[in-house]
Amino acid sequence: MKKKFLAIIPARGGSKGIPHKNIVPLAGKPLIAYTIETALKSRLLDRVIVSTDDEQIAETAKKFGAEVPFLRPAEASSDTTLAVDVIVHALNWLKENENYEPDAVIYLQPTSPLRTTKHIDEAVELFQNDPDANSLVSVIKSPHNFNPVKLMKMEGKYLIPYLEGQGMVVLDRCNIPEVYARNGPVILITKPKVVTEMRQIYGKKILPYFMDQSSSIDIDEPVDLELAEFYLRKRA
Repeated sequence: MKKKFLAIIPARGGSKGIPHKNIVPLAGKPLIAYTIETALKSRLLDRVIVSTDDEQIAETAKKFGAEVPFLRPAEASSDTTLAVDVIVHALNWLKENENYEPDAVIYLQPTSPLRTTKHIDEAVELFQNDPDANSLVSVIKSPHNFNPVKLMKMEGKYLIPYLEGQGMVVLDRCNIPEVYARNGPVILITKPKVVTEMRQIYGKKILPYFMDQSSSIDIDEPVDLELAEFYLRKRA
């Protein structure tokens, strides 16, 4: 039987760096439209819903084809609201009001307009093909100069190694262990039990989905919009 993958796009009305960021214009479309359209083109997603507390965002989301089955309450829409709270609220609402329970949730931040349908389908297939995995997160390879063995922190007015007991180890690039950083995340897949029972978004068996730097752009400041538009036009 086909697994039901529910896409949840979180889009709170309040934003500090860019006012009404989730629907700010980007290359002729609201920012959130890129994520909605990309998700709707996926052949593997069962439903695509937007979780928002904002009427204007809700109307924009519906215009581009997403479901907006509820408006998120204020207590689940503050600056301190965590991703796990957004997912739990959506799962509980859908179960109580529609008797709908997905097999997995794919959480897609609307601030990642360079994510493609191919990325989504590859990640879902990767997750489906590993029955032991209970979560998946998109990552990028960390640049060698940001590797933990090279990081430093301040102690008083002097620098010391970031890793305790590391000492000032000098390694050539080919001997530095590869490390990976979550990229937003652009894609997060998790099983409902991880969020509802463990109150976490990552289980103990996390699959990586590797992405390139340009596809991982996250809109946080106005300059990010310019960079995203550059890559969107270049891709087109």
